[in-house]
Amino acid sequence: MPRRLHRPERREFIKSLAAAATATLALPEPRLRADAPLAHPPATADAIIVLWMAGGMAAPDNLDPKQYKPFEKGLAVADVISTFPAIPTAVDGVQICQGLEEIAAVLDRGTLVRSHVQPDLGSILHSRHQYHWHTGYVPPQTVACPHIGSWMARVLGPRNTTMPAFINIGQRLEGIGENEEIKAFTTAGFFGSEFGPMNLPFPEEAALAVRPPQGMEPGRFADRYRHYRRLLAAAPGHEYTSDYHQESMLRSLDNAHRLLAAKERDAFDITREPPEVRQRYDTGRFGRGCLLARRLVENGARYVEVTTEYIPFVHWDTHERGHETVDRMHREIDRPIATLIRDLEARGLLDRTLVVIASEFSRDMITEGRPGSKATDQAKSPKDFLQEPAHYGQHRHFTGGSTVALFGGGVKKGFVYGRTADERPCLAIENPVTITDLHATLFSAMGMSPKTVFDIEGRPFYATEDGKGRPVEALFGG
Repeated sequence: MPRRLHRPERREFIKSLAAAATATLALPEPRLRADAPLAHPPATADAIIVLWMAGGMAAPDNLDPKQYKPFEKGLAVADVISTFPAIPTAVDGVQICQGLEEIAAVLDRGTLVRSHVQPDLGSILHSRHQYHWHTGYVPPQTVACPHIGSWMARVLGPRNTTMPAFINIGQRLEGIGENEEIKAFTTAGFFGSEFGPMNLPFPEEAALAVRPPQGMEPGRFADRYRHYRRLLAAAPGHEYTSDYHQESMLRSLDNAHRLLAAKERDAFDITREPPEVRQRYDTGRFGRGCLLARRLVENGARYVEVTTEYIPFVHWDTHERGHETVDRMHREIDRPIATLIRDLEARGLLDRTLVVIASEFSRDMITEGRPGSKATDQAKSPKDFLQEPAHYGQHRHFTGGSTVALFGGGVKKGFVYGRTADERPCLAIENPVTITDLHATLFSAMGMSPKTVFDIEGRPFYATEDGKGRPVEALFGG
């Protein structure tokens, strides 16, 4: 297993995140700027499901195939870009990689953005890039930045007042590597606890999260809840937390308590689905998460994220045995993603539900970051000739061009936007889409202006950095 590099940078990153989070708790209520009236765009979607390929999903081995050669000892690395051959899709002339046959069959329901680009942040830390993708801001910041799901929960409000507006599925926040960094962007930041995510790391256990502990009578549970509210108000450090953030935490408890007695809690129980439906989704925890996401959106959730889970050097973080690992990941994501699209469509929900497949960056066999980057190479694989199967695959982080897939929610069907070069380095060479503009696109689809701005201690804080995000209008209509 490769050793984890950049320890000094990681320590400084964690310190900056902790400082921002602590400072945020003392802030007063953030308020929409009265001097900046907004015209929110008409919504093309009511709900959004983000399917997060955590760890760096390599575009050339998934949704943007390039030159392919099978492994053989002595193969020149420069001669191969994709380690999976291209296959046809339901869209004439558009190909993706072998192993994603089910997604290929539903691609006529959506759009591929093949020119998503990420910034060169100097040293490439997965959690730092994930923080940027999920908040729109490059850390460190002086305050804890809200997740894009929290922006939607705060500005748009819940679709169903009983159902949490923002639900995060599949990511453990304890007991894994870099969990503190992941916690830092899985938060509502300065908006307060009530707009933060409901975290469900194991979708098959989600039903347990919305029912009182086994054997505890409803009256006894209500007494414990009231006692907990009193303890929270009197907890040490209370004087260092603003009234707004204390009240926000209490409101989040009220919301959770209300859900425990509501009929909507049944949505969290995937065993209520027929066995044949569960089987179609069940390729593992991610697949079960996709089924749970569908049930939650059906019952009024606004923003749901399902992740393959980020653990250093596991899943999409393919520093070793890249081809072998991605082959396994294909089997985990292909059928459930396609089933989710088909099920939403069959239920009449796809037109108003935006489904997004994305990752923090792509990967390459040779280039780290992008040409000219000073990022430290974290891969052990050779850059000249392959000697063993473990070297075959995309090992190095690549920020110069990746692919995002969008389905439903008003996006064009069977459409490809942008392009990366066919030769290495596979930089985005046509219609590049930054994280800022991608966020503006998602916000606009949901009926929220990317220029939305709140006052934080008298300073403006925008939904997209400096309010400069511009939605990619070409992705919609038609």
